[in-house]
Amino acid sequence: MNALTRTRIKMCGFTREADVDAAVQAGADAIGFVLYEQSPRHVSVERAAQLASRLPAFVTPVLLFVNASSDAVAAACAQVPGATVQFHGDESDAFCAEVAQRCQRPYLRVARIPQHPQASFDLVKFADRNPHAQALLLDTLVDGYGGSGQSFNWSLLPPNVNAHLVLSGGLTPANVADGIRLLRPRARSLAVDVSSGIEAGKGLKDADKIRQFVDAVHVADNAS
Repeated sequence: MNALTRTRIKMCGFTREADVDAAVQAGADAIGFVLYEQSPRHVSVERAAQLASRLPAFVTPVLLFVNASSDAVAAACAQVPGATVQFHGDESDAFCAEVAQRCQRPYLRVARIPQHPQASFDLVKFADRNPHAQALLLDTLVDGYGGSGQSFNWSLLPPNVNAHLVLSGGLTPANVADGIRLLRPRARSLAVDVSSGIEAGKGLKDADKIRQFVDAVHVADNAS
């Protein structure tokens, strides 16, 4: 297994110190905080900063925004040093690049993939339009924003995408290995992002599920 086949793990939607600590101890590479007020996992910028201050070196905080203003993103980034920005709404490609440049932060651009097999979404063109994104995060297109908790048909994705991809949407310890197996050959590298699949309730993480998820990712990597 080399550096590009190790699957990086992002866990998202944290609201409690103990859950952040459990994710770090289990081996998460990134911890996400939802700064979208309509999400049940929403935290204030101040709360996100408190939780992010617990992260050790080389574990990255990620700030999730949905159609926020440039000023709001910049203000949040100023309070959470070293955070990656995640644009999870209907932001334009140009807006994401401009705001990330203003804040001097890397960013994830969310691609919302339709569940219906007849619906079209050209991920190759989407990647071409977002060359400055650190990675494209693949989530399921549903009503509302901030994370779907539902999976899409992974096999319908194109066979070759010139981008780093992050698989999200309905991942659990039971299915994440299948997602890794199907998507890793299609991208420059693959990471995974989980929220509801490691929860006891919305915004309340389960330490056992966190460990099970990380173990499942490691098993998939070792089998490759």
